[in-house]
Parts: sequence; C-alpha cells; structure tokens
Amino acid sequence: MKKVRTQVKELRREFNFDSLEEKDAPQLPLNLLHQWLEDAIQANVKDANAFVLSTVQNEEVDSRVVLLRDAYEEGLEFYTNYDSKKGQDIKQNKQVAINFFWVDFDRQLRIKAKVEKLSDELSDKYFASRPRESQLGAWASHQSDVLASRETLEKSIQEFEKKFEGQTVPRPKYWGGFLAIPYYYEFWQGRASRLHDRLCYEKAENKWQLKRLYP
Repeated sequence: MKKVRTQVKELRREFNFDSLEEKDAPQLPLNLLHQWLEDAIQANVKDANAFVLSTVQNEEVDSRVVLLRDAYEEGLEFYTNYDSKKGQDIKQNKQVAINFFWVDFDRQLRIKAKVEKLSDELSDKYFASRPRESQLGAWASHQSDVLASRETLEKSIQEFEKKFEGQTVPRPKYWGGFLAIPYYYEFWQGRASRLHDRLCYEKAENKWQLKRLYP
C-alpha cells in the first residue's frame, strides 16, 4: 500500500496534444462536441462516446459511466432502466452533470443539463436497434436491485429467451431514453505546465455566450 501511495503522488505528465483558442471555437458548442467526438472515433479511442453522469437524490451525489447515443441541437440522448438508481435520481431531481474525458487527446468536456424523458417512439426505435442479447438483458435485469447470485440472473435470461423465442423482443415499459438538455458546456484542453485552455459556453436568453476561464 505504501508503494502505491508514493506512486500516485509522483504520477505526472505534460499535456501538449493541442490548444483551444477562441478563434477556433464555433458559435454553437454542439459543433465542437461533434468535432471532438469525431476526433476520438476516428482515432479508434475505446468507448469514445462514454461519459460520467452525475445525479443527486436527497442531497446525495452519485456518478456512473453511460454511453451517449445521439447529440443534436435539442440535447444529448442516453438510455437506461427507468427504475434503476440513476432513473430514480432523475425522477426526483432533473438536474445532472455530464463529463467526457478523452485522455488520448488531453480533452475534457463538462456539461450541466436538465433531463427529460424521450418519447416512447424514440425509445422503441433505439431498443429495436440493440443486439437481441442486450434486449433480453433489459428484461432479465432489475437494474440496481440486490441480486442473490449470478446464477439467478442467468436463469432469468434463459426464461426470457424461451418466452420470446421466434418473436421480436418488445421494449419493457420501464426501459427507455432520456434527453439531457444542456445550458452550460465547458471545453478543457490540457496544456503544458498546467496552463490549460478552458472555454465555456453559457446559455442566456437563448443565446450561447463564450468565455475563457483561468486554468
């Protein structure tokens, strides 16, 4: 334990992949999000669409990694079990924080957003696009509940395989999409000597205002 504590203290590196200047920042933050996502995808970064979603319930903060499934002017789409811990958190408090980190590019993106449920039509469409095994998993898993054993879960999968054999797997009503509607974006580009570039977009009167923050 002493060794790893020392190692953690001494872990350092320079951030020198790129810079982020106001002249290169598009008018809409969504366009820069798309650009950074495309850079990560083209470079075959593993889970380039993964982000940390933070929620609050009863003044207790919780975080977990989820996958972005679409990003357009209205907001960012992700999908989950509505009865899960994150789903229950959002039901109580629709304010969330989102954090992307593309370590290979020394880039971080922080977003503050308000969340709404997606329509049944959009949730049905996305669910239909998932691999059949994932569809069955959505039925078999009571996400976030206590599980007696791995065997219990595997038995549940087998039961739903049998139930839906030879037919399309429907979307469970407790599973679907959320739309995170951003009102704040902060793009962080690592720079040498910890003098990082931080550009934030904040929405005021339906317009995005761009500001630079101290690193």
